[in-house]
Amino acid sequence: MRTLLATAALAAALFISPTHRVQATEEASFDDTAKFLAGMQPSADSPLTPLTHANNWKAHARHFDEQWKSVDARQLSRVRAWAGGHLSDTSGTLFYMFSGPDILYATTFFPNASTYVLSGLEQTGPIPNLSKVRGPALRAALDHVKTSLRQVLSHGYFITSQMGAHLSRGQLPGTIPVMYLFLARTGKTIKDVSFVQLEPNGTVKLLDASTPPSSARAVRITFTSGSGEHEQTLYYFSTDLGDGGVAKSGFLKFCDQLKPGNSFIKSASYLMHGRGFSSVRNFVLENSKVIVQDDTGIPARMFIEDTWSVQPFGRYTRPIPVFSGMYQPQMSRLFNREKPAPLDFSIGYRWGTNQSHLLLATRRVKSATRP
Repeated sequence: MRTLLATAALAAALFISPTHRVQATEEASFDDTAKFLAGMQPSADSPLTPLTHANNWKAHARHFDEQWKSVDARQLSRVRAWAGGHLSDTSGTLFYMFSGPDILYATTFFPNASTYVLSGLEQTGPIPNLSKVRGPALRAALDHVKTSLRQVLSHGYFITSQMGAHLSRGQLPGTIPVMYLFLARTGKTIKDVSFVQLEPNGTVKLLDASTPPSSARAVRITFTSGSGEHEQTLYYFSTDLGDGGVAKSGFLKFCDQLKPGNSFIKSASYLMHGRGFSSVRNFVLENSKVIVQDDTGIPARMFIEDTWSVQPFGRYTRPIPVFSGMYQPQMSRLFNREKPAPLDFSIGYRWGTNQSHLLLATRRVKSATRP
């Protein structure tokens, strides 16, 4: 009975009726809106299709065609190859703490996850409604999207202070347009988008219709990949991951219902190295089967040998100057001892050639105790 009750509680916590979804626009589908923002042709009967004949949209499409060809050649194709060779199981839940709207690298490293849980300080913003954006305003909105993605496409990570300021402005504010573009450009089909609110007990429910969309703190996006037979779910939570924040928000209680999972951490400002983020750090350590991270994630000293097998990749160098105090002698000893081959892609803050690194931490399977 206890198992049945727990299962029912989890279903109630995660289920959101599609009949109550928030419409993407008055006319265009969620998926067509995402494709349009990504510079890709929407469906032939979409009300957005006539807008693709405008010179400003054609220039927008050429820009992202070129950008995507470049980023796929030097980054994404190589990440896919690395993940295919070193991550045996990318299904289940992926926890990506301090991610911002970076569903791009989440799906590239872990393409088969059933649920992606992303979190950061950046606001969701409203669900894009392009029926209200025309003429010069549309051109400005498309330029805003390009500016929002400049850093992550060139260097693979968002700068939180810049993102927070930039994503609060313009005709298409918030993280949703960014996630739309990443999903569309990586061949995903968006099926449903809903604002949800997180309760202190960890359940999620549809945002009350009387609540202004500008105050939304979480969004749920359902999408499919490839043949479209298997639905995947993305949750993005705009939330404080500090110990005080997660104690009140219910975020870790929500994550607790999806454990165990895998975790991915990069460009996380070394926040989990201090005491103020110990709750999130402990959750990741206690509930992950596999952790893929750079040195900004869990400190190397916390991967206890009896529990974790840790494999280094690439080259560990001193942190960038703004984080110079976060050098880890234990990381240096690990890399010097194992002498791993360089990565053929860049990841994290050290973006130069042959300066990036990753740690692959795999939880050891405990042998059964003999009677």
